[in-house]
Order: sequence, then structure tokens, then C-alpha cells
Amino acid sequence: MQALSGKGIRASGLGRLLALGAALALAITAGALIADDGSPPRAVTTGTMPNPAPARLASGDLDRGVAELQKRLKARPKDYASWASLGTAYVEQARVSADPSRYPQAERALARSLELRPGNDPALAGRAALAAARHDFDGALRHAREALASNPYSEAALALRVDALVELGDYKGASKAADEADSRRPGIPSFTRFAYVHELRGDATTARKVLERALASSTAPGDVSYVATSLGQLAWRQGEYKTALRHYATALRADPDAVAALEGRGRARAASGDTAGAIRDLKDVVARAPLPSALVELGELYETRGEKKAAERQYALVGTWLRLARAGGVDVDLDIALAATEHGDRAAGLRAARAEWQRRHTVHTADALAWALHMAGRDKEALPYARRATATGFGEAAFLYHQGVIELAAGDRAEGRELLREALDRNPGFSPLGAKAARAALDGATGKGASR
Repeated sequence: MQALSGKGIRASGLGRLLALGAALALAITAGALIADDGSPPRAVTTGTMPNPAPARLASGDLDRGVAELQKRLKARPKDYASWASLGTAYVEQARVSADPSRYPQAERALARSLELRPGNDPALAGRAALAAARHDFDGALRHAREALASNPYSEAALALRVDALVELGDYKGASKAADEADSRRPGIPSFTRFAYVHELRGDATTARKVLERALASSTAPGDVSYVATSLGQLAWRQGEYKTALRHYATALRADPDAVAALEGRGRARAASGDTAGAIRDLKDVVARAPLPSALVELGELYETRGEKKAAERQYALVGTWLRLARAGGVDVDLDIALAATEHGDRAAGLRAARAEWQRRHTVHTADALAWALHMAGRDKEALPYARRATATGFGEAAFLYHQGVIELAAGDRAEGRELLREALDRNPGFSPLGAKAARAALDGATGKGASR
């Protein structure tokens, strides 16, 4: 770097993919996404009336900032910049509260901004964020590029272009875009994306170094919390639970309301054997933002304690959220594919997985299609997709577990055993139920009574 050099859901797959998919596309600090207006920094004004709302939004006071923007727009309905800020703030509110009903509001506000000032880059970047939130990554890339054509230094657009390329499976393009973002607008959004692109390519060491240096340079509480959470997630994927817990503690000290850090702490506690603590954290998370990732994890933890009814209640809420998300314009085909695959409607799951693969070729969609094919008893066909999911070196233990099971089923017992061991060595607590299943599969393949 230049600056730094439907139904309930049983399996862990859905929560993992939602956490890695939608969260990545929205992982921009509030200041970068909402208050950014190019480089060198300049004030966006439409008169002499002061506009405190972007500062409120950048400081993390999202609800108050939205209220102030709404009040301002009643007095100044032709303030295109405030309409752009409001639309983008609605997208952020939807992310924080897990309320997809905000997306149509965001769409209307951003359209109004562009009606008043065609081609203004804050509104175009807002449209890119909205498209990403709805899993329309082709649209996100298109709008990000439009914003950059208007303002090549838009921090939000530079970040969202990286996200869209990652979610479309163009990792080479994403790496180039991350380098360009760092060159044009070095800062937390570009640093974290640079790190994630390196992790996707199997270079967790560089990813960690970049994030550690980004954390050392962070001063705003929101930035500290965001980067520390990213470090916690990286450590968790590497099976370094004590390190992950330390980073999540840093994140929560900086921002006690950071839901992503609280969810991460719950996962790390679960992997460390503190099931009771993990359940407390995840109950808190779903009370604030009932996203599928936390609902699934909480349900699995209840299952490990034999609390089937409590688990089913969490899984049922996943289906509710998916229906709400679809009503808000979110493409949930990948999520539905995983749910159907795990709940018995395997033909429907396979159809959905194939459809998603036609739209984007990521390591996550490859893994989902491989698993759907496996559950349909088509392991020979599943193998190329399972191998593609792990080919970049991305340290996702669940991918290794899936490939290991598929290799075993396809007849390569040596390779299957090796992959299962690697999954458990890398992250032995990658999922309350998945890790247990991986151990059982390895036990069966080796003929042992206990694999660890």
C-alpha cells in the first residue's frame, strides 16, 4: 500500500455467507459513506444555512443525524446534498437495525437528489451503497463507476467499487481497485478493503499487518471500533480466539453499541467453550438487529444444549427476515438456496444455487453450489465448485469442511481426511454444529472414536 505500504435454517452456512456478503458491501464507516464529498475535502453548501447533519452522521449519532436532515429538508426541499446524505443514511440505518424497509425510503431520497442535481457524486455513491445492500452488485459497480466519473476522489465510491468487484468474484480487479483507492484516498475504508482482498488471496499476514497499522492510526471511536472488529474477525477465522476476544474488547470500548463486535465476541466465546456467554451476547445482538447470521449462530448454540424449541424459534425468525428483505428489494437467492438445501427441499435449493452462480462467481457462491450439489447426491459434479471455493487460499474453515466431505463422498478418502483436519486445525470452533459434523466425518474416515 502507498499509505501504509423462507423456513428456519439449521446449518451454519447461511449465517456465514450473510456475514461475509452483505456485511462486506456495507462496511464503510459512517463518515466515509455519508459525509464524504471528494478530495481535497470541501464543504457542500446550498446557501448560508449551516447543515450539522453530516457531522452527526459521521460521529455515529445516526438517528439524530437523520432527524436533523429530515427537518432541514422540510425547510429546504431543494437541498440536493442533504437528500443524498439522507438517502445514504437510510441505507446505514437499515444495516444497523436489520430493517430492509428503509431501502425504498433510501431509493426515493437518492432519486430526489439526482433529480435536483443530475450526476452529483454523493447521490451516485449512495445508489451504489443501496444496490450493494440489496445484493445487486452489478448495479453497485455501475453506480460506483458513475460516481467516480463525476468525482475520481470519492472515498465512498472508491470503497464500494472494491466491494462490488469482490462480490462479483473479480478478485484481480478488486485488488487493482483497492490499490487505486489507497492511492487516491488513503484512509480506513481503503485500508480495510486492501486487507480483505489480501486475505481472500490467502495472505492473512499482510491483511493483519495492514489492519494493525490502520488501528494504530485510528483516532475516531467509530474507526477504532470498525478496524478492531475487522482484526477480531480475521483472528477468529484463523482460530486465534484469545486474540479475537482482545480485539472485540477494544472495539466495544470504543463503541459499546457496535453490534458486529458484539456478535464477533459471541462467536469467539462459543468457539472458546463459553456457551453461556456466547448466548448472552447473541441474544443481545438479535434484540438489536435480528440478522440471519446471529439468529443462526444462536439457534445452533441452543441446539448444542439440547434446547430444540428455542433453536427453532431462532430459525423461524430467519425466514421472517428473508421475506422482509425480499420485500425491501434485496436479492436473497443465495440465502434461500442454502436454507432450502438444509431443510429438505433440495431441488429448490439447487435451482437457486445455480441461478446465483450464473450471476456471480465468488468463492462463496462456489461453496454454496458445491454443497447444494452434494446434498442432492451429485458429488462428482460438486467437486469442481468445492475446489474453486478453496482455490484462492481464503482461510474459511467451512469451505474446507465442505470440500473434505465432498472429496470423501466422491471416493478420495486421503484428500477428504486432509481437508477435514485442515478445517479443524485452522478454526476448530468455526460453527457450533458444523465443527461437530466435521469431527464426526473425520472420525468416520479414520475409523477413530475421537478425532481431537
